[in-house]
Amino acid sequence: MAVFEPILLQNVGKPDSQRIETYMRNGGYQALRKAVKEMTPAQVVDEVKKSNLRGRGGALFPTGLKWSSLPPGVYPRYLAVNADESEPGTFCNRYLIDNDPHMVIEGAIICAYACEIERGWIYIRGEFARGARILEQAIAEAYEKGFLGKNILGSDFSFELSVHRGAGAYICGEESALMESIEGKRAQPRVRPPFPTQVGLFGQPTVINNVETLACVPHIINRGGEWFASIGHPKCPGPKLFCVSGQIRRPGLYEGPIGMNLKELLFEHAGGPLPGRRIKAVIPGGASAAMLTGDEIDVGTDPDSITAAGSMLGTAGIIVIDDSTCIVQANLNISRFFQHESCGKCTPCREGTHWIWDIVRRIEYGQGRSYDLELLLDIADNIGGRKCLCPLGDFSLPALLSGLKKFRSEYEAHITGGGCPKRRVQVATA
Repeated sequence: MAVFEPILLQNVGKPDSQRIETYMRNGGYQALRKAVKEMTPAQVVDEVKKSNLRGRGGALFPTGLKWSSLPPGVYPRYLAVNADESEPGTFCNRYLIDNDPHMVIEGAIICAYACEIERGWIYIRGEFARGARILEQAIAEAYEKGFLGKNILGSDFSFELSVHRGAGAYICGEESALMESIEGKRAQPRVRPPFPTQVGLFGQPTVINNVETLACVPHIINRGGEWFASIGHPKCPGPKLFCVSGQIRRPGLYEGPIGMNLKELLFEHAGGPLPGRRIKAVIPGGASAAMLTGDEIDVGTDPDSITAAGSMLGTAGIIVIDDSTCIVQANLNISRFFQHESCGKCTPCREGTHWIWDIVRRIEYGQGRSYDLELLLDIADNIGGRKCLCPLGDFSLPALLSGLKKFRSEYEAHITGGGCPKRRVQVATA
């Protein structure tokens, strides 16, 4: 891949990158000025539609289409910025908030202008205490400069924005549970339809966008929707932040065009596997995505290519697993996460995630039975296929099912050999 000029990470590494003076010195809030003074709200929406920006939170829904689906004439309208970022292996939103909060805030204000919204919240994960403080300081700076509050930049447009801290539950990243939490209720998903753009916060039309999605908006307004659409894959264009973690030489956050080759990203940019190791599996879209084997990663990172390979782009939380790791143990960790994070509202998810974790645990620790693998498949069948109120039930399955399919011999060895062979080797060595 040719050298990629950073777009979303262009201010990272500059001194005081969190401060508004640094952001404005590098062209910050010029997009807001252009939108408010030179464009109508409808023109801003059209420009975002022209860019074909798709939501970066995992669903990849067209952002301009979401903005234009608000019912006409229904006010007030609200904005919720989803900064919960609870998908394991994903840390791009936190990085943007910690290093360039004004890019996110400017994107949120432009969204509010385009959608005629006067009140918004940045819903941030409870554990991100530092990020919450940075956002609160940045919002205060934006108010001081007149980018937030009444009659922004001397116009008739007013917008109030504040930070709302969550309590650290994975389910809060689901948009309807996020709204319940902002309203002061227990964070559990709502039945849909209606969707948030029709009936959202406090019963009013609500736009919910991910942090990285909104960070793209100022660049679209500054440089045009056609420019953005020319980057990367035509069906899902633009820059993307790839979170690379796990057993890799250079874990970290990498920016590139959607569609760049996954193997190239891991080997040429992230340095490849650790010395003496080989890549055994890669989870390309956070813990809710299916595993690809080391032989399946020569694939584009666009949604079509990843889907054809048997996984999904999701949040682009790329988790690398090398040949020193037991797949059963990896599945045990993932199943424990989803069991713990189930909100308990619907039976298939509440009961099913618990039983999956319990069965994988006994396989790992030597109590596995010959019919456990078919039992896991049967339980998965009773969870998946939109049998749950929200996607958590479905998200709990891809890593498990792909692990069972592609590394079944490891499961069988655990059952016939009385537990994890790697664990027995470790005990014997000790």
